[in-house]
Amino acid sequence: MSRFTTRYSAQSTAAEVIAGVDLTGKRAVVTGGSSGIGLETARALTGAGAEVTLAVRDTAAGERAAADITVGAGRGRVQVGRLDLADRTSIDAFVAGWTGPLHILVNNAGVMAMPELTRTAQGWETQFAVNHLGHAALTLGLHDALAAARGARIVVVSSSAHQQSPVVFDDIHFTSRPYEAWSAYGQSKTAAILFTVALARKWAADGITANALHPGGIMTNLQRHLDDAQLRFVGAVDEQGNRLELPPGWKTPQQGAATSVLLAASPEVDGVTGRYFEDGNEAVVIGGQPDGRTGVLPYALNEKDADRLWDETLRLLRR
Repeated sequence: MSRFTTRYSAQSTAAEVIAGVDLTGKRAVVTGGSSGIGLETARALTGAGAEVTLAVRDTAAGERAAADITVGAGRGRVQVGRLDLADRTSIDAFVAGWTGPLHILVNNAGVMAMPELTRTAQGWETQFAVNHLGHAALTLGLHDALAAARGARIVVVSSSAHQQSPVVFDDIHFTSRPYEAWSAYGQSKTAAILFTVALARKWAADGITANALHPGGIMTNLQRHLDDAQLRFVGAVDEQGNRLELPPGWKTPQQGAATSVLLAASPEVDGVTGRYFEDGNEAVVIGGQPDGRTGVLPYALNEKDADRLWDETLRLLRR
C-alpha cells in the first residue's frame, strides 16, 4: 500500500483545507470542542455548513465556544452536549440522546502526562481510560448512527508521543510496573492508533472510514499538567524559563486543526482508511531510531495488536 500524500503541509490551516467544501446537511461531533484544536476543527466544519455538536465535560465552556463559533458560522449550526470521557454513565447518556445519522466523529479530547497515577472508578489508569477507552465507548455506541450516514468518517487525534510506548498488554493500568507519565500517555496514544486500524477493517462494510493523526505541537490546555522541566523538554519554554507563545517548529491552533479537518471533510481523502497522518499527509513508517516528533512506529499499525486491543477493549467495556 503506497503512502498517501496531499498538497497540504505543516503550514496549512483548517480554513485552507476546507475551502470550497460544502457540508450542508452533514452532522458532526467533536469531543473537546471548547478549546484548542477541537475548537478550530469545530469552527471549520460549522463554517462549511455542518451541524456540529461540541461534546464537552464543561458545558459552560462549551457554550462560550459555541457563541464564539456562531459569530462566523456561515451556513452551519453549533450546539453543545455534555460528555465526560472518564464517566461511562455520561458517555452512555450522550449516546442515548443521539438520534439520526452521524456523518463525522472527531475524537479529539484528551489528557496528557498526568504527573501522578490516578484511576477511574473502574480502576483504569486515567490517560488510557480517557484517551482510548472513553472514545472507544463513544464510538462503539454511535456505530448505528455512523452506519446510517452511508459514508461516515471517524477521525482520531493521536500523537507522535505514541513513540514513547507500545500498549503493554500485560500491565496496561500500571498495577505492577512503576507509573511514568509519558509512558502512560504514549501507551494511550498508541492504543488510539491501533483501535483506528481495527475500526477501519471491521466497519468497512458499513461504509465507515477511520483514520488517526498527529496534529503537531500546539500550545493548548493539554500542557496544563507539565512542569517547567517538561515544558523545556518539549520546547515550550526557553532556557530562562520563559514560556514561548509559539515555540520553534510548533503550530498555531488553526494549523494544528488542519489534518483533523482534512480527514473529516476533504474530498481528497474519500475512501482512505486505516492510516495515520501528520502535516496533511500520511506519516512515514519509521524504520530506524525514532526522533519522538515525526513518523509512525510499526507497532502502532500492527494488525495483530489492533485485534488484540479490540478484544481487550470490548472486554473492559463489557460489550
